[in-house]
Amino acid sequence: MSSAEATAGTQRGELSDWFRERISHAVSEFTAATALVVLFIALTFASPYFLTADNLFNIGAQTAVIAIIATAQTMVIITKGIDLSVGSVAALAGVLGAMVVRDLGFSLWAATAVAIGVGALAGLLNGLLVTVARIPPFIATLGTMSVGRGLVFIITGAVGVYGLPRSFQLLGNGQILGIPFAVVITVLVAVGVAFLLSQTRFGQYTYAMGSNLEAARRSGIRVGRHLTGVYVLAGVLVGLGGMIAASRVNSGQPNYGISLELDVIAAAVIGGASLFGGQGRIVGTIIGAFLIALVRNGAVLLDISIHYQQVIVGVIIWAAVYFDQYRRRRLESRG
Repeated sequence: MSSAEATAGTQRGELSDWFRERISHAVSEFTAATALVVLFIALTFASPYFLTADNLFNIGAQTAVIAIIATAQTMVIITKGIDLSVGSVAALAGVLGAMVVRDLGFSLWAATAVAIGVGALAGLLNGLLVTVARIPPFIATLGTMSVGRGLVFIITGAVGVYGLPRSFQLLGNGQILGIPFAVVITVLVAVGVAFLLSQTRFGQYTYAMGSNLEAARRSGIRVGRHLTGVYVLAGVLVGLGGMIAASRVNSGQPNYGISLELDVIAAAVIGGASLFGGQGRIVGTIIGAFLIALVRNGAVLLDISIHYQQVIVGVIIWAAVYFDQYRRRRLESRG
């Protein structure tokens, strides 16, 4: 076989792999979108309150927080990692953002910068624990989750932060031309991160590390620095999401975000992100976030206990991960 024929064969193989991966993403996203539409229609008939303007606004605001933090989780999952600290960090960011407004007279935007900074620092800590201390992401972020939650309770004395001005509600309850401000922020975040992952070297490196970390290192990627950067950017989004959540209820709640990591992991995996790394797209994550938000909203409208909601989310995670494994086996067998 000539070198030209070998090169052509390699190119055909790479094109085939690329095509199979695109089909895999499309199938995941189509399946999630179909489930979303079916659930939306079912809730329309199940509850007379579902299609009210107030409820749809609440769904949009609720989806925004889940979607922004799930976008952060997706980036980490693509690197073959996991971030269990998102709920605690979001609570810490929201509480501190609320406190600087109430106690120091900060504006909403300055407080948002504080919340984002808190998230960035937590992300930096996670990144250094994973890359420098060589602690597995699961354990590293589990520790950060515990530390973050403990700090929230210590700072607040386990009491919510109240007495905030009405302007504090802008992020969570404000509107632009009738569209929730939180939804506008979510769209901007989703478009920005999707562009970053699909059209920049940052995205190429992120997928490369998730697919094969050692190969990425040998190709010249500064794995430690880049992986830390992914965790920092994820922390920035978690801090922003925590601030929006605090703004929605016009207070800083130390209990916020308990089990939030389950919702955002479910949203990412439902949308096609693989817990084995190297796969995931933001458009799928947004669909998954809407699906999880509808499940939560529908459960409230139908007066389903929070405990049963946890069972439902757990089953969704099982189903999504099983589907991911099934999809990978099919792709590998066809490869």
